[in-house]
Formats: sequence, C-alpha cells, structure tokens
Amino acid sequence: MNDAPSDIEALIALMARLPGLGPRSARRAVLQLIKKRGQLLIPLAEAMVKVGETARECLRCGNIGAADLCEICASEKRATGEICVVEDVADLWAMERGRAFKGRYHVLGGTLSALDAVGPDELRIPRLIDRLEPEGVTEVILALNATVDGQTTAHYIAEQMHDLGIAVTSLAQGVPIGGELDYLDDGTIGAALRARKAF
Repeated sequence: MNDAPSDIEALIALMARLPGLGPRSARRAVLQLIKKRGQLLIPLAEAMVKVGETARECLRCGNIGAADLCEICASEKRATGEICVVEDVADLWAMERGRAFKGRYHVLGGTLSALDAVGPDELRIPRLIDRLEPEGVTEVILALNATVDGQTTAHYIAEQMHDLGIAVTSLAQGVPIGGELDYLDDGTIGAALRARKAF
C-alpha cells in the first residue's frame, strides 16, 4: 500500500529518474516542495512549463537556448575565430562559468564509442567541419573529457582537420586524467584553457 496519494507517488517516481536522485532523495525533495508550495513548488512548476515550451537546441552549436541560435552564436563579439569543442551542454556551461573563453562552442552530443556503436555521424562532427570555413575559424580547442572515449574522439577530430590549416589545441594542465569538466571548479577550467597546447 502506498504511503502517499498516487499523484504524489507519480511525482516522486519522476523525480527519482533525475541524475543524482534516488527514490529516497526524490521523496524528501517532493515533501520539501509540498511543504513550501508557494515558495518552491508553484514557481518550479511554472518555470518547468515555460522551459518546456521555449527551450530548444541551437541550430549552429548544439547549446540549449530559447531561439534557433543561442546567445553565444548570435553574438558578434564571440566571432573570434575560435571554436571550443565540448562533449555535452553541461561542459559548455562549465566553460562559461569560468569566463575565460570568449569564442564560440560546438557541442558534439557525446563521444565516439565502438562499444555503443557511436560513430562520427551520430555526433556533430560533420557539422563542426562544415562550420570552419564559413565562420573563418582559425583555432579549434578540443575541451573533451580526459577519458578514453574523450581522447579517442579528440584524436579523430584532429585527424579530420589535419590538412585544413587550422590550429587544433587541447586543454592542458588543470584537467585531471579521468576528470569531467562539469565537476571542475571555475579556476581550474580557466587555467587549463589558458595553458592549452597543440594537439
């Protein structure tokens, strides 16, 4: 027998699907939302509806925004000739928190993985190559996670760009082996970006 009404149980079950929340954490979060209905639950529900209606993937870089082009791609100030390639939107947001990079981004949507049958066409690698000439790109910074799949993907991209006359660099010191950008502090990301090296 459930210890909560079915609609609340349904909310708990949905919350438990979120990364970092299991059934117990979801139950505690839902109880807190209900206790603070006016301050938390109702504003959260309204914000979720609004984001559900307006959020979309940037047609150019893959970031999440509220228009066909995200604010970064739409800004002429970001047209520096540098593109920072990241695995996921969370990594892009982590880079932006550091405020060290002033160019544009390209979100791959994952990494190459033979085990999971993820090849270049399943990622946004062809779209990246297509962006280089029209945007006058002079440097591609590979800011991929320091995992086996991340480094395999970085090597593949570097090989694809070998004869294009574009500098290919990667993040340097500060990013630990096996580390993921989303878990690094802003200072570490900034130091790694400034100390990038030829790939």
